[in-house]
Amino acid sequence: MTETSTAPRPAGTVPRRGMARLAARRLLYAVPLLLVVTFAVFALAAASPFDPVRAYAGTAGLSADRETLDRLAENLGADRPFTARWWEWLTSALSGDLGHSTVFRQPVADVIAERMVWSVLLCAAAFAFAVLLGTLLGVLAARRPGSLTDRAVTSAAYTLSAAPVFWIALLAVWLFALRLGLLPAGGLTDTASEAVRPGEVARHLILPAGVLALSQLPWFALYVRQGVADALAEDPVRGARARGLTERTVLLRHALRSGLLPVLTLIGSRVPELITGALLVETVFSWPGIAAATVSAATSVDFQLLAALTAFATVAVLLGNLLADLLYGLTDPRVSFHDM
Repeated sequence: MTETSTAPRPAGTVPRRGMARLAARRLLYAVPLLLVVTFAVFALAAASPFDPVRAYAGTAGLSADRETLDRLAENLGADRPFTARWWEWLTSALSGDLGHSTVFRQPVADVIAERMVWSVLLCAAAFAFAVLLGTLLGVLAARRPGSLTDRAVTSAAYTLSAAPVFWIALLAVWLFALRLGLLPAGGLTDTASEAVRPGEVARHLILPAGVLALSQLPWFALYVRQGVADALAEDPVRGARARGLTERTVLLRHALRSGLLPVLTLIGSRVPELITGALLVETVFSWPGIAAATVSAATSVDFQLLAALTAFATVAVLLGNLLADLLYGLTDPRVSFHDM
C-alpha cells in the first residue's frame, strides 16, 4: 500500500534511484511468485481429467492399444511425476528454452511469438481507447454533478460493468457484422491467404478492440468522474475560480491533474481483467492471439505451453502494477518511492 511522505520532492527532480529500488524490490518479489504459479499450473494439469497422451495422438489414439499408448506416454514424459516435469521445465526455461508444445508440435517460444503480437495489438488498442474515452466521459460527467450528462454517463457505466464481455461481443457481431454488414465478424484478414494487409487488419480489429474497450471503459469513466468531482470541490480549485480563471482552465490545469491520480492506480489493477477479457474476445472473434493457444494447452494438458503462458500473464500483471506505482509516484509529489 502506498504511503505519503510529509516532505514533498523538489520541483523538477526525477527520483531515478527510488524508482530503481522499487523495481528491484518488485523483481525480488516476482521470483518466488512465479515459482509458485508455475508449480501450481503443473499440479493442476496433473489433476486434470484430460489425457495428454490421447490428446497428442488425436483420432489415432482411439484405436491404439495400451502398449502403444504407454510407449507414447514415456516418449512425452507424461508417465513421470508432475514435480519432475516442473523442475525440468523450470531449469530449461532459465536457460531460455521454454520446451516443446505437444499440441502444436513446435517449440513453445515459436507458438507464443506467432500469437503474442496480435494479442498485444488488441489489448493496447482497447486499453488506449478505454482510457481516452473513459477520461473524456468522466470529465464531462464531473463538470455538473447530478446533471443529465452525469446521470447518463454513470448509468451507462454501471450497466456496462455488469454486462459479460462475451455477451457484448456476440451482440456486436449480430449488430455490426450480421445485421448491418459494416464490419467483419472475425478473423484477421478477409481471405485465408497468409498475406497480412494493414488495412484489413485495422478493419478486423475494430470490433474486438471496441468490445474489449467497452469492458474496461466503465471503471475509468467512474474513477475520473469521482476524482475530478472531488478535485473541483477542493480549496485550491475554488481559489482558482475566485481569481477569475476560466472554467476550462480550472478544469484542465487544476482539477483534471488531481482527479487523474486515482486512475493511475487503476491501470495496474485492470490488467488481469484485461487479459481475461482478451481471452474471451479473441475466442468470439477468432482473433489469432494467445486465447486459442491457451484453450488448446489447457484441454490437451500441454504442461510446458500452459506454464509458459501462465508465467507470461503473471509477469504482465506484475508489470502493470509496477507501472501504475511508478506513474503515481512521478505525478504526485507527496508520494515517496521508499514507502511503496
